[in-house]
Amino acid sequence: MTKRIFRSILTVSIVVLLACLVLIVGVLHGYFEDRVQEELQYRSTYIAQGIALKGMDYLNGLSSESRITWIAADGTVLYDNRENAADMENHSDREEVRKALQTGEGHSARYSHTLSEKTIYYAVRLSDGTVLRVSDTQYSVWILVLQVLQPVAVVTLLAIVLALLLSSRVAKQIVKPINGIDLANPGDEDAYEELTPFIARIRSQNRQINWQMSQLRRRQEEFAAITENMGEGFLVIDRRTNVLSYNSAALHLLDAAEPPKGTEVSVYTLNRESGFRRAVEEALNERRSEQLMEKDGRCRQVIASPVFQEDNTLTGAVLVILDITEKEQRESLRREFTANVSHELRTPLTSILGTAEIMQNGLVRSEDIPHFAGNIHREASRLIELVNDIIKISRLDEGGPAAEWESVDLYSMSASVIEQLRQAADKKQVTVELRGGPAAVRGIPQIVEEIVYNLCDNAIKYNRTGGSVTVTSEEQGEHSVLTVSDTGIGIPPEARSRIFERFYRVDKSHSAGGTGLGLSIVKHGAAYLGATIACRSEVDSGSAFTVTFPRDAG
Repeated sequence: MTKRIFRSILTVSIVVLLACLVLIVGVLHGYFEDRVQEELQYRSTYIAQGIALKGMDYLNGLSSESRITWIAADGTVLYDNRENAADMENHSDREEVRKALQTGEGHSARYSHTLSEKTIYYAVRLSDGTVLRVSDTQYSVWILVLQVLQPVAVVTLLAIVLALLLSSRVAKQIVKPINGIDLANPGDEDAYEELTPFIARIRSQNRQINWQMSQLRRRQEEFAAITENMGEGFLVIDRRTNVLSYNSAALHLLDAAEPPKGTEVSVYTLNRESGFRRAVEEALNERRSEQLMEKDGRCRQVIASPVFQEDNTLTGAVLVILDITEKEQRESLRREFTANVSHELRTPLTSILGTAEIMQNGLVRSEDIPHFAGNIHREASRLIELVNDIIKISRLDEGGPAAEWESVDLYSMSASVIEQLRQAADKKQVTVELRGGPAAVRGIPQIVEEIVYNLCDNAIKYNRTGGSVTVTSEEQGEHSVLTVSDTGIGIPPEARSRIFERFYRVDKSHSAGGTGLGLSIVKHGAAYLGATIACRSEVDSGSAFTVTFPRDAG
């Protein structure tokens, strides 16, 4: 703006300067013409007096820079101080001569293109009827300009330099108040009165912009709060695959580092897995896509949808990344559980069915009937136990039994469970000992009993004949701890990570009985009550399971 004002002022100054020069030269030229005409009139007066007194002798002795011509009444040239009068043509048709003969005086001016000068004539009629004409030359405007070119050039150059300095200073002074306007708070500075509407408009625009910015910040904060607290990954890309927006969950699920701020980053720099690339490509081809990404035991689902403008022009895509690892694991466990349940149920049912068919067909002697009946009873009991365990673990999967939480004493609960298992322990010739003292926990008594029962039952089943089981209940700081140790067969190192899986048995022969769900029930029950479980075991030396409960503060 300063440059434009500077150029405008400088241009106006130079134009005005040139106009003034032209005007001055024109005025001076007219002034000089009038002065020449007055001078010629004065000379004509005293030459006419000289002619009246001395005639031709006066003219012959006269020395003058002006041209003097004496003309008879009929236009014949009687005398000329520049040319031979006899050789000159008749001058009766000259404008100034004709006017002088008619009115007593006349004047005219004629321009010579050859000499670039103008001749001014003045004629006066004498008393004897003759005409005296005096003329002089005057240079044209351009000649005058050329004659004064050097001083005019110097003056013009000085004027231009002065115009440059003044234009620069004036432009800065004009722009300074405008540049000094505080766009954030206009109106407090000393500005031109003409800028008042402009400043008022800025204020109005500032208020509108501030309101819009506050709305945008609020929406951005809401959007950030929503997306950052999402467990799902969220990505917005344009049609050139550049990332426009994302949340931290997306980076975590894609195992990607945070992209640098302020630069365009392709979404392919975050992840290059085939499923992810297919989802992006499908969305940018205006098709919704769902793809799975499996890596390092993790399973993620990518849902990509195209985004269109009002005119159905594709502008980009929105990607949602879901971690479905647990869902897939649950589905896998469900399929495995179904298969295991089918297998475990088939075994006792097949045994019962086979025994029943033998008895039905009369292939059993009367003295063998008690044996076969006992086999049916044993397999049916195992089947009922299996179904009960399945029901228990299903309830735990669904959130536990609908019962009130209350204070439970591990010592009393352990004593009750040991009493229930007394017959099984005596049959196995296993000694069960209860140690420690009262240890209160807060939980559901039924679940606590299932944990204690299954741990003690396993300790007896997988023990040696004549072995021992020690149950310890104690309080340790803010926790209550239950430990069940035995002198049984122990658990091999390669099996310890799988003992809490459903239907997993260390003893594949099923010789110890059981359903394979006991420790799974313990694990689910402990998790439901907020307890932790740990196992120590050595092959042929026994095992020890420790369950740590939050202690009941009441």
